[in-house]
Amino acid sequence: MTISIGNDHAGPNYKKAIVQFLKEKGYQIINHGTDSFESVDYPDFGHPVAEDVTSKKATFGIVICGSGNGIAMTVNKHQEIRAALCWTKEIAELARLHNDANIISIPARFTSIEQAVQMVETFLNTSFEGGRHANRVNKIACQ
Repeated sequence: MTISIGNDHAGPNYKKAIVQFLKEKGYQIINHGTDSFESVDYPDFGHPVAEDVTSKKATFGIVICGSGNGIAMTVNKHQEIRAALCWTKEIAELARLHNDANIISIPARFTSIEQAVQMVETFLNTSFEGGRHANRVNKIACQ
């Protein structure tokens, strides 16, 4: 499975730990994130992740910025993206289980690296439940 990841200047250490974890689990990585702590614009790193997911180059995406909000808003502009801002592994699980999220957004300034890795692991290991949630998910995208 291929995972696309993008981050701004708040997330290089998070990305490094997540990528290491993913590689140890055998995932392929497409890296759009910065490795610098110098200020950059999160949309420049979020849009490529969304494009990878919508084009099926990647199965899932991971985006990271300070609050997780700006980059989540960015990727959610893409019609087929359902990005979920997560700050606990329980929310990451529900994002997949009930919302069929295909990108997880991580708030680097409000979670630890350990929490972020746990959220990613939970996100990737949880399947969409479907059922009553499928109708709701089908109503998310603008027609």
